[in-house]
Amino acid sequence: MGFREVHWTAADGLKLFARDYGAERGEPLPVLCLSGLTRNSRDFESIAPRLSLTRRVICPDYRGRGRSQYAADPKSYRPDVELDDVLLLLDALTIARVAVIGTSRGGIVAMVMAAKAKERLAGICFNDIGPHVDAAGLLRIRSYLGVAPRFTTWEQAAASIQATNPGFKNISDEGWLAFARRVFRDEDGVPKADYDLRLGEGFPGAEDIAAGKVADIWPMFDQTIPLTSVVLRGENSDLLSVETVAEMQRRHPALAAVTVKDRAHVPLLDESESIAAIESWLAAVDQNEKQRQEPAAPRL
Repeated sequence: MGFREVHWTAADGLKLFARDYGAERGEPLPVLCLSGLTRNSRDFESIAPRLSLTRRVICPDYRGRGRSQYAADPKSYRPDVELDDVLLLLDALTIARVAVIGTSRGGIVAMVMAAKAKERLAGICFNDIGPHVDAAGLLRIRSYLGVAPRFTTWEQAAASIQATNPGFKNISDEGWLAFARRVFRDEDGVPKADYDLRLGEGFPGAEDIAAGKVADIWPMFDQTIPLTSVVLRGENSDLLSVETVAEMQRRHPALAAVTVKDRAHVPLLDESESIAAIESWLAAVDQNEKQRQEPAAPRL
């Protein structure tokens, strides 16, 4: 299995779940992997075992996703509440600071963390997400969010994943099937949605998206400065534009940017470009943490 199962309780009593890879490792800094809107800890099945060879890696299921309990009130499916849940998880594991890999929604949660608990954050890897999201990608997500899938086989689920994720190239049939098994849960051999379908109640409607009535989160992104950061952009992403990445770098000059070839929203993190970028970013995070912990030179 490669990970330890962790269970913790949210402030409102919800029972939550996380995967804890490499729990026996004390140094270097742990990595917290935050998944996409409807996704779960399985999103990181390719990268987490690799990173856990040298450091601890925590992959939670947000409330209402994966093995975490569904909320009584779907209004609690918000990035700020999800951050509060995650901070309680870090407290339970006695982890003071982390580097965050934030995939899509996870990157937004990381920006909220920079605004509310920056002292616990050493750096961010934004996986195809920024403070501005393009309408085309939001409308695509809106089209299937909260809709119960009607599959009878895993092959149908894989075909659906391929159809609703345009822009991905060079993925084998086995790769699409593995992708589907990370997204859906298995109920007696039948693929089912692995998130609370009421999650769509808090997502912008198609009319609001088309009218540009989406929250401006540039001020939260500005709170990530000067954290050691990198942004991965899928070459064919319909959610994160080249222009948004350029503006992110203008505001945050130390932010590295990497394009992941043949990928859309979001890179799977098993690509050579993604792995190299994450390892380079973590090396920089570790170096900065080492300097941060060194005692200041005495004044003469």
